[in-house]
Amino acid sequence: MNRITTFTLLLLSFFIFTGCHTTDSLDPSDDTIFQYSVLSSLLQGVYDGDMNFGELSDHGDTGLGTLQHLDGEMIALDGVFYQINSDGDALVIPDSEMTPFAVVTEFSPDITISTQEVLELGELYTYIDERIPSENLPYCIRISGTFSYVKTRSVPEQQRPYPVLLEVLKEQPIFEFEQITGDIIGFRLPDYMGEANAAGYHFHFITEDRSAGGHLLACTTDDIMIQIDISDQWYVSIPEDEDFLEFKANDDQYR
Repeated sequence: MNRITTFTLLLLSFFIFTGCHTTDSLDPSDDTIFQYSVLSSLLQGVYDGDMNFGELSDHGDTGLGTLQHLDGEMIALDGVFYQINSDGDALVIPDSEMTPFAVVTEFSPDITISTQEVLELGELYTYIDERIPSENLPYCIRISGTFSYVKTRSVPEQQRPYPVLLEVLKEQPIFEFEQITGDIIGFRLPDYMGEANAAGYHFHFITEDRSAGGHLLACTTDDIMIQIDISDQWYVSIPEDEDFLEFKANDDQYR
């Protein structure tokens, strides 16, 4: 059996392929979202993985996730992977660094919208919802421009025995920016993907000078360009890390 067990969900044709494959067979040009591990494992404290960022970069140039031991937030754009550490600083991630959870794609926008409307984060979600072709397709989204306000968070590196993510977030450092230029990167996923990832919107932010950022908590837009990449495949690579193989995915406290 190969090291990585994967399944591919073909969203448009409604076929599901499962089995043991290497990820070399995946063509990242095919509007594929590549996901390593599942969010429910991260929620329950599985903070070690067996994929490094060199391998991850083979599957996409844009996305988000975290680092080994939950050491900050990850954001990827233009083929560069950044760690937003617990001080809020952005650092380029070495290829050898590992990840316990990440989602990436080869970004090729199908929809581009420019707006100077003042939108709070919830209003931004609605604005995008009104312009996508279906709520049942996954999208990678990049929002670039100026923001009058941005609020983010990151998480500090954890030590064993690992606490669950909800406990870690109680101590999360918060960062605020005003009159800032930067990029928001993330995904809008259909409700049916909620068992393996976060249904709806999930965004990370990085400043234009690539010096700071974090998981997006709030924002107010000023002058932005929204680029939307429509995907028709969702490919999940399952870790074989011991912690992952033993965690319980049906814990009701995370539903």
